[in-house]
Amino acid sequence: MNIGIVTTWFERGAAYVSRQFMNILSKTDNVFIYARGGEKYAIGDPKWDLPNVYWSKRSNADVRIHGSMFINKKEFKKWIDINKIDIILFNEQAWTTPLIWCNEWKIPTIAYVDYYKENTIPWFNIYDAVLCNTKRHSFAFRHHPHQIYLKWGTDIDLYKPNIKKNKEITFFNSAGMSPLRKGTDLVIQAFYNIENRKNAKLLIHSQVSLCQKMPNLKNIIKELTEEGSLEIIEGTITAPGLFYRADVYVYPSRLDGIGLTLMEAAASGLACITVDNPPMNEFINSTFGVTCPVDYQYCRSDAYYWPMCVCNIDSLSKAMNDVINGHLDIDQMKLNARKYAENELNFDKNMLPLSNMIKTVKYRSEGKEEAKNLILQNENSKIIRLKKKLLFLFKLGIV
Repeated sequence: MNIGIVTTWFERGAAYVSRQFMNILSKTDNVFIYARGGEKYAIGDPKWDLPNVYWSKRSNADVRIHGSMFINKKEFKKWIDINKIDIILFNEQAWTTPLIWCNEWKIPTIAYVDYYKENTIPWFNIYDAVLCNTKRHSFAFRHHPHQIYLKWGTDIDLYKPNIKKNKEITFFNSAGMSPLRKGTDLVIQAFYNIENRKNAKLLIHSQVSLCQKMPNLKNIIKELTEEGSLEIIEGTITAPGLFYRADVYVYPSRLDGIGLTLMEAAASGLACITVDNPPMNEFINSTFGVTCPVDYQYCRSDAYYWPMCVCNIDSLSKAMNDVINGHLDIDQMKLNARKYAENELNFDKNMLPLSNMIKTVKYRSEGKEEAKNLILQNENSKIIRLKKKLLFLFKLGIV
């Protein structure tokens, strides 16, 4: 088949997902990338500027109206025709008008499920199939006419255990760009509450300043750093990251689409402590992981379908304290983590059925009218709001 993937295409998480799909599907099919942009392009970067990549063109006016996911209809159709695209996989395509075009052209489409709200779930009926990588996503889209569920995974050859033994028990948390979402504040507070932490260390990797993101913890961060029990590394670190320096990965995430770092930690042979909430608890088991109860939940400001969850800090402290005091067989848990990753989290193995599953997706004409109308209503409302905003700015003399 000639499979098209519409995606952002540069150094960021969504593009890495698309790249993984490309690598898997290229073993059996022809894959063409339509790089619809995003925050930027990667033209000239040898990692991304590949022969099968088409860099879409866009104007500032188009982006202002439709966002960074804008696609020009004529240009898009030309790409489809030249490459004789049989089916298209859309990755995080928030601007859904191009799906209406694909239906006009009777081209089957698949959505890689990531972001959705209660009112946008019916929009996904415009797709001929939805691809879910967690049981949680699969449940949310249980009524879709053609749902594909494949458990996610990671590169178990890239993420491997470190045979060196640490002098002290080292806990690790990857905060990335979103330390609050990833529960880094909870990890710091839980570690600080442990009285017997002299034989342990907390390592945090963050791409942003923790003191700026969490000013209420500034004094605690300073105290832990000065006593030598906390090390914070800021900046971008390429895969496989800092897992090799740790024994236990602590990840009480408030909200995640997949919880990818948990898989990377398990593949790296780390015991795991996380919150007992999906999708985090979908990718570990009791042989190498400890799940802590949810203290409470609340709705995110953008009304994402799933609520934010806050892990119970006392349970988090207890789990970390049990590690320090030797109440858990960490050495065995680390071995179990790697074994689990080899059996359950091998991305290449988990995605083997993908090509055959995609071949079962056919263009579906029925049951799409409601989704089409909802998409058009949303698009019209967005344009009306933008025009009102521009008129207001014009009256103020700003534009």
